[in-house]
Amino acid sequence: MEQIKITSVIHVRVETVWNAYTSAEDVQQWNHASDDWHCTAATNDLRIGGKFNYRMEAKDGSFGFDFEGEYTKLEPFRKIAYKMGDGRHAEINFLAQDDHTDIVVLFDPEQTNPIEMQRDGWQAILNNFKAYVERIYGNN
Repeated sequence: MEQIKITSVIHVRVETVWNAYTSAEDVQQWNHASDDWHCTAATNDLRIGGKFNYRMEAKDGSFGFDFEGEYTKLEPFRKIAYKMGDGRHAEINFLAQDDHTDIVVLFDPEQTNPIEMQRDGWQAILNNFKAYVERIYGNN
């Protein structure tokens, strides 16, 4: 099955975008698809073979899950690739521009939810990331 693609333009330099994407402390601030969810814990061992785990929970306590994976490729300030716990793959490309960073995310769809729902969910998280980074680290 073809990978799903989402994108964003973040008006912050690539080094700052990379650091906010990979810092466990920052991840807890932006890693949720809607305001009724939050990321209650995050660990990140940023190296090939290293693992990450982000605990996602509904704020009302009704549901939660661990989003986890293992890094398979790292090119600092350019690319992150990982294999998720269920065997799917994802790749995040950081494309440095003069005054902003283009992010392109590709990921394997899962078989349970419709493609549009998966794309919308991942895009919502990326939109939260953009809003967080521009608000906290913005340089314009």
